Amino acid sequence: MQSDFFKYQAQTTQFAAGFEVEKAEGSYIYGKEGRKYLDFVAGVSANTLGHSHPKIVEAIKAQAEKYLHVMVYGEYAQEMPVKLCQLLAEATPNPLEVTYLVNSGAEAIDGSLKLAKRYTGREEIVSFKNSYHGNTHGALSVSGNEYHKREFRPLLPMVTFIGFNDEKDLERITEKTACVIMETIQGAAGFLVPENDYLKKLKARCEEVGALLILDEIQPGFGRTGKLFAFEHYGIVPDILVMGKGMGGGVPVGAFMSSREIMETLSHSPKLGHITTFGGNPLIAASSFATLKEVLDSGLMNEVDEKEKLFRKLLVHPKIKNINGRGLMLAVNLGSPEYTLNVAKRCMEKGLVVFWQLYRNEYLRISPPLTLSLEEIKEGCEIILQVLDEE
Repeated sequence: MQSDFFKYQAQTTQFAAGFEVEKAEGSYIYGKEGRKYLDFVAGVSANTLGHSHPKIVEAIKAQAEKYLHVMVYGEYAQEMPVKLCQLLAEATPNPLEVTYLVNSGAEAIDGSLKLAKRYTGREEIVSFKNSYHGNTHGALSVSGNEYHKREFRPLLPMVTFIGFNDEKDLERITEKTACVIMETIQGAAGFLVPENDYLKKLKARCEEVGALLILDEIQPGFGRTGKLFAFEHYGIVPDILVMGKGMGGGVPVGAFMSSREIMETLSHSPKLGHITTFGGNPLIAASSFATLKEVLDSGLMNEVDEKEKLFRKLLVHPKIKNINGRGLMLAVNLGSPEYTLNVAKRCMEKGLVVFWQLYRNEYLRISPPLTLSLEEIKEGCEIILQVLDEE
């Protein structure tokens, strides 16, 4: 299978691992050779409840027996998409009340940018240096790393980049700005968090000039920081909320959410302001609803703080420079990309799945399922420390 993988399936790099997966369950991925690997990555923050969670599998099976795709998004009322949007509205603060379901986080980013421009009638977009929002043309346009963008220009015009946590740069948000788009916690840059009430100051500046604030919660959303969405830690509410990854519990999904007043502008002048065939797919919505319900009802979010503290307590070593992040999205600084990639490889050999950050390869990514137990944290951290001792 590995040789066919490299022969027939398009690759994103020239050094993919090609690990052959047999099955995955709970906190573990099983290889074809029968060995199990403890998963500290969760599909890059996607498997919120671990692998093959029984409530998710049950929800998918039940919906598959009823119907799959029946009509393009927004035409027919279907039980699971409606229940998902209703639960999201109940679980988030005002004025967030209406959800547009799409297929991925990147599509949700593109839809949110269109929505902000349509509502405000403005053209300028403000984003952040070293941000990452996806790889469609729109999402790439507002991502802040030139190395990943330069070969695909021209991209969207009128996009300005300011410094994350840089209060002086807030002056560059003006009456010409349609929206400011920001990752609540910067992901690819090494899980950087807002500091010194920065989000409150950003929100105030947006309100002052009439710009909309879009928060990208594609990674921290769905309980990963101990709140359903990370912005809840910082005392503000975005005008548009973007989600994806962990929303589906292991299936492809994305969404953007706003007030009804803002969202309804996509339905007229022109109509079909955003349209998607498979957004709101009932099978995907069933999985997403089961995931959200379990995150809200299980108490898992109440355990995140304890689990973060255990990670930080255990991961102490002379070769660890610092640990960024919040909750169960942690970035462990090992000093150099080459060393970090080697550590990840050696951890895999010892039965632990870890990864690295997209822009900052010197950071080892830890983004496990919320269901990870304290014993599993100890097991995985012991492997990391063993590798650091040996390498």
